[in-house]
Amino acid sequence: MILAAGRGERMRPLTDHTPKVLLPVGGKPLVQWHVEKLWRAGFDQIVINHAWLGEQIERALGNGARFGPRISYSAEAQALETAGGISKALPLLGTQPFLVVNGDIFTDFDFGRLVSRLGALAADGQLAHLVLVENPPHHPNGDFALRETRVEAEGDARLTFSGIGIYQPELFASVAAGGRAQLAPLLRAAMGQGRVSGERYAGMWFDVGTPERLTELNHMLADPGRSECA
Repeated sequence: MILAAGRGERMRPLTDHTPKVLLPVGGKPLVQWHVEKLWRAGFDQIVINHAWLGEQIERALGNGARFGPRISYSAEAQALETAGGISKALPLLGTQPFLVVNGDIFTDFDFGRLVSRLGALAADGQLAHLVLVENPPHHPNGDFALRETRVEAEGDARLTFSGIGIYQPELFASVAAGGRAQLAPLLRAAMGQGRVSGERYAGMWFDVGTPERLTELNHMLADPGRSECA
C-alpha cells in the first residue's frame, strides 16, 4: 500500500492544485518512483489511498498497466490519517501481512528485502516490522528506539521511522470502520507487548515534506553521482 491521502499543508502552495505524490521528482511524479520500485521488488498488486485531489492520482496511474503492477484505490472523502486509511483499505489488502510505504518519501531502499519478513511476521508473533533511519535535521529527536531487532517506544539513541513498514491486519482491529486513527498509538501499544520488530537502514532516505526539501531533492538527483537511485 502507498499512502497518498494527505493534504500536504506544508507543501502549499504547490499542493493547492496538485496532490503531493504527483509533484515532480527527478522528472516524474514522486509516487511513480514507488510504483516502479515495488514492481521491481516483486510486488504485483498495489493499493493507493487518496483524498485531496485523488482523481488526479487515478488519472495519472490508472490501473497500473503502464508500470507493471495492478493498482487499486481506496478513496477517502476526508483523509482518515494513517491507521484509519489503512483500516479502510483492509478489504483490498487481504488477510495476510502487507507492506505500507509513505507516498511522500524518496529512498533507494530495496523493498525486496522485506519479502521474507512478510512471511515470517505471523510466525514470529509480531504485529509490525519497521524500517528506521538516522534522524534528519528537521526531526532530531527521532521516534523509536531499536534494541537489536526489537523496536521500543522509549529509550536512548532513538531513530526516525522511515514510513516503510509491514503490518498484520490484526494491528488495526481496534480502529472503527471508516474512522480516523493515527498509527503511532497502535504501534506503541504493540511495542508494549514486545510485538514490533525493526531494522536500521543507513542508505539514502528523504522526507519530501516541504517545497525547500523538494527542491533540494531535485538538485541532488540532477547530480550524476546520485543516478543509482533511479
